[in-house]
Amino acid sequence: MKKAIAFALIGLSIASCTPTEQGAGIGAASGAVIGGVATGNVRGAAVGAAIGGVAGAVIGRVAEQPGQCYYRDRYGRRYIDDCP
Repeated sequence: MKKAIAFALIGLSIASCTPTEQGAGIGAASGAVIGGVATGNVRGAAVGAAIGGVAGAVIGRVAEQPGQCYYRDRYGRRYIDDCP
């Protein structure tokens, strides 16, 4: 019961966030769990949270622009253009 209440509160707390903020929050939480489980210490959880937060923010940012996708040119530079 306590877990259900905790998940409900977390869900409500990010409901008014932008897609970028939601992606960063979910990515950071997931990264912290994965990093903590993989390494078994707090340092791994912190690194996982940082990496997950950045990755989630990038994914969330794309979600704010419907019909737009990230691409890389032949030099490795990222750019945004219409999705096929």
